[in-house]
Parts: sequence; structure tokens; C-alpha cells
Amino acid sequence: MKKILLLILISLVFQSVNAQEKKKKVDTLEIHRVLKEVIIIGKKRKGIDHKKQIKPLSTLDQFLENSSKITMIKRGNYAWEPTINNMISDRINVTIDGMQIFGACTDKMDPITSYVDVSNLEKIAIFSGQHGNENGPTIGGAIDLKLDKSNFTQADSKLISGFDLGYESNSNTKIIGVEANYSNKKFFLNTDFIQRNAENYVDGNNNEVLFSQYNKYNFSIISGYKLSANEKIGATLIYDKATDVGYPALPMDVSLAKAVIGSVNYEYTNPLHFINNLEAKIYANSITHVMDDTKRPNVPIHMDMPGWSDTYGFYIKAKAKKNKHQFLANFNGYYNKSLAEMTMYPANSNEKLMFMLTWPDVRTFYTGVYLEDNINLNTKTSVQINARIGFQQNRIASKFGLGSLQIFYPNLGTTKNRFLPSISAQIIHKKKLFTYTTSIGYGQRAPSVSEGYGNFLYNSFDNFDYIGNPYLKNEKSLEFNSKITYKKQRISIDLENSFFYISDYIIGQINTNYQPMVIGANGVKVYSSLDKVLQFNTSLSTSYKINKNFTANANISYNYGKEIDGEHLPLIAPFSYKTSLSYKKNVFSAKLEMIGAGNQVNYSKIYGEDKTKRYTIFNLDAGYKFYINNDVLILKTGIENMFNTYYSTYSDWNNIPRMGQNIFVNLSYVLK
Repeated sequence: MKKILLLILISLVFQSVNAQEKKKKVDTLEIHRVLKEVIIIGKKRKGIDHKKQIKPLSTLDQFLENSSKITMIKRGNYAWEPTINNMISDRINVTIDGMQIFGACTDKMDPITSYVDVSNLEKIAIFSGQHGNENGPTIGGAIDLKLDKSNFTQADSKLISGFDLGYESNSNTKIIGVEANYSNKKFFLNTDFIQRNAENYVDGNNNEVLFSQYNKYNFSIISGYKLSANEKIGATLIYDKATDVGYPALPMDVSLAKAVIGSVNYEYTNPLHFINNLEAKIYANSITHVMDDTKRPNVPIHMDMPGWSDTYGFYIKAKAKKNKHQFLANFNGYYNKSLAEMTMYPANSNEKLMFMLTWPDVRTFYTGVYLEDNINLNTKTSVQINARIGFQQNRIASKFGLGSLQIFYPNLGTTKNRFLPSISAQIIHKKKLFTYTTSIGYGQRAPSVSEGYGNFLYNSFDNFDYIGNPYLKNEKSLEFNSKITYKKQRISIDLENSFFYISDYIIGQINTNYQPMVIGANGVKVYSSLDKVLQFNTSLSTSYKINKNFTANANISYNYGKEIDGEHLPLIAPFSYKTSLSYKKNVFSAKLEMIGAGNQVNYSKIYGEDKTKRYTIFNLDAGYKFYINNDVLILKTGIENMFNTYYSTYSDWNNIPRMGQNIFVNLSYVLK
């Protein structure tokens, strides 16, 4: 029956092609160099064209999940945590247009990616390993969310506006968006608003996944003014607010997650000078995150857990070119304040409230310099060398918080200074139809606020309370990467490998000297360092253009992570695969996709993991574009998890099931 249904759906999709289009715009995932991947979302300066995607109103989490380098840790239907090379957010660097932003949740329920929307963005730059150290220290890599900015017009002023409507059947999700862009020779202004409202979703067994609802809206203003032919200034403001966010994999929900992000920048460009581009930016952002369990039944002791994170920063970037060299320098810095607290409310109102600081008002100051040189040795070979050196200071500003940590570390002082170096080198060589890329890198990172200064942070994944360790050493990584690319007319093949040798690997380990704070917890873990850890990732990607309309793509990957002479590491992806068949003709497009993974064999019981079963799901999408005078109406629809498969992946927190069959419809109207 499933096969018959699949054949009928494919037949209906391909029989509906009957139109023409003069301008062809495609869903692109561009690969630049071996360790950089760029997900193109859209460019408003070309007519609010982010709608070209098969599912233009996807959440940013879904866009990121399409990357070959990123997997997402899912605790619900909202705010998934991105990982690169199977390394969690503590080991990667996530920025918005180069701006440092830090979440305010001790449970990682608010990754930085949750505070923007696809309507804000032009593209997402994804870097692997030390090739992601331009904006700050990293081990696993970096994500830079590039905001969508209009260009100045060459002629008369221009106004482009539009609206989006979206609906998803499974979670009864309703999406509405409005945007307007104005530009002339000296000024541009982009404005955007989008709201998403979702109810509980249903899994593949048609069971409602309770506490998976959310409500979110995002508003942004991006502007620019041309001072002269070579100079311009700009400003950005983003306001993002989510309420009533459920997390079915966790014991608490979120009543409020709010971000205010602002920046002012200056840019000078002159291709005739040695320094051909100079950019300076100052920025500030404020994050508020409030966890509570007031809507959860049968809670022994209700608690509130608010958190705040404020960051102020700057960067100055310069690009230069001379002979065969292209230089980049980035001098940047930031100051962050992270504070989180917990209040417990006993069932007996006569008993006193219990209060603690889970983040003891940690102030982090960082400044560093990044240098890069791209050298074209000849027409076939190029070399890239980059290095960063940074200084970081952590200071505990709360006397109460310092006293709490001194229970575990009696001689603990208020400040801790660290130096964080990194360096990498890459060689790219082209020979006939092949491109060979090899790179090596070394880098260090400091412990995160939670790892260094957390106070009884409950982790529902392994059911332990966690305590930070301010005496942790810097985590160090030596990496080796290689990539072979073959391209010939209609076919391309990429084989990519990454190897990480990590010392002083930071992870929680059981400490029997302390008793847990959370009722029912298995015990207490204190962040400690593993001596030596190995991680290996390999992937094979192919693309074949069958004819001018059909294209087939396939990707398989394998990952491995283990302490030398010890346990397997947690959250390491098993063997996985993705194949698709795409069809494009004129104004019509469609794609049939198969996604799956094998059994998770190398799981880690000591870190709370269990075996996840293999799965395979199918998705089918289609889109059509209508021209109405100068305006454009775009209709996109599809079925995700077509056969309503019940499954859970290795990265789904506490084996929370994924969404069952879901039908989506996206409608966009662009007024030019």
C-alpha cells in the first residue's frame, strides 16, 4: 500500500508541469573550499528571494539540519542545539554577522540560532574545526549567521514588499510574515516581521507529544547609508520573543525567551588600495530566558530558573591584496555578563523558599587578533594559513555566588586568566578533474560558564546534577582534514574526512562526595578532563544531473568518538544517509527525498545514552510560481515523513519521538 501511494503521489506531481519561466532561481547549497559550507537562504535585494527554497518558511533549525556538517540536538519542537563534527555548542562558536552572543539558559534551551529567523538571513556560513576561528576560539567549528542586507540602487528609488502565509498540519502550526524593503542611491531600509504559533505535535504512532507547543515572533530592521562612493554606515536591530515554549524531553518549560540585538557599523572599500576593505562594528545584545514548571503535573517542588546574558563587543576587519597574497585581519573583543538563578517553592507554604545562583554572575572579557593569508602559488595550487591569539578573563562578580562555589573550592579566587592560541594551514591542489585539499590545525578553548562555574545544573539526559570546575585546563585539539572532489560535466563526487585528537576533553564525571539537589537524580557529576579523546568523521557526497530536468543527490556519513582506552563519547552520530531526486522545469520544482540512519552501536551508557534503532523516512515537496503583472505568487507544498514512521534519532534528548506525517503549505506574495 505504501509503495502504491508513493507512485501515485510522484505521478501527480510530475504530471502537473505546464508553464514557463524566464528567470530560473534554484535552491542552492554551495561548497567553498574544503571546510566551509554556505547555505544560501535568500537575497532580498533580488526581490525577497528567500522564498525560492522548497519550504521557504522552514524554521532555521530545519535549514541547518540540511547541512552535511551539522546535526541538531532536539529537546522539543523549538530551539534545537546545533553541533558541528558531533561537537556540542560548548565546542563551537556561533555568531550573528560576526557578533558574539551567548545564551541565557543553563540547560541550553536557547541556542543563538533560536534568536533569529530565516527571514532575517541571507546565508549561513559553516566552518569546520580551526577554519572557524576568525570570530573567536573553537574546537569543532563555527556558524556565522549572515544577515540579509539590501544594496543601494543604481537608479531611482525602489520599494519591494511582500507577505508569507504558512500552515503545517501535524502541529497545527500557523505562520505569518510581512516584509518591506526600500532603497535608493544613498539609503536602504529592510524591515521584517514573522510570527510562528505551534501546538503539540503528533508522533508516528499518532500519539500527542505533550509540551511541544511554542509561540514566537521576530522583528528586524536593517539599514544603510552611503557617505561617499567608498564609505557607508549601517545599523541593525533585531527583537525576538518566544513564549509558552514546551520542552517534552525536559522537566521544565520556558515562559519567556527574549533577545534584543543591535549594532552600528562603518565600511570603507577601495579596490585600488592595498587595504581594499575596512569594516568596524560595535554591538550589544541582551538575552532573557525564564524556565518554569508551573504547567507540569505532579511536580514534587515547583521552581523558577531565570537567566540573563548581556554582551557588548566590537570588531575591526581589514582585507588587503598584494601580488599572490590576499590578507585578512580581524581584531575583536567582547564583554559578557552571565547570571542565572533558581528558586524552589516547597509544597508547604510555611517552609522557606530555597534560592541559589546557578551561574554566579560571571563576567567574561575576551580580546584577540586573527590573521589570514591566502596565497595563490599558481593556477593549480593555493595555500591558506591562519592564526588567532586571544586573552580571556573570567570574574565572579557575585559574593554570594563566589561563596557558593567556595563550598567545593575553598581557595577559589574571583578571577581566572587564560590565553587561547589557534593555528591552521590548508593546501588546495587542482589536477584535471580532481581537487585535493589537505589541512592541519591546532586550537584551544576555555571552559564554558556552565563547565567552569555552574552550580547544581540538572541534566535530564543522564539524570545527574552537574557542578562546574574553575580549575579546568584549556581543552586542546589537534586536527587533520582531507577532501577529494571529482567533477565532470554532469557528475560530482566529494569524499571528506576529519580527524580530531583532543586532550583535556571536558566532560562531567561522577563525584560521590556530594548529594544531588534535584529529587530523584542519580547523583552529582563534576566537570573534569579526560586525558585523550579521538573523533573521526567521514562522508561521501555525490550529485548526478540525469538530464536538464532531473538531478539525483546522495550522501552517506560515518562518525566515531571514543576516549583512548575508555568509553565511547556521547552524541556521536551513527551511520546515516540521505538521497534525493529533484525535478525542475520552468516555474515548477519537486523533490523526493529519503533520509535514514543505522542502529546506534557505539553508544555510551555511562553518559546516559541507550541504543537508538535504525529508521528511514520519505519526504515529498513541490513548488509552483505564478506571475501576476509585475508581482509574484509562490506556492510551495509537501509531505514530510510521508508514511508516518515512528522514529527517534541518536540526538533526540531522552529518545523524544520525532514528528509523524506532516503536510505543509507555504504561500508567498511579492509586490514589486
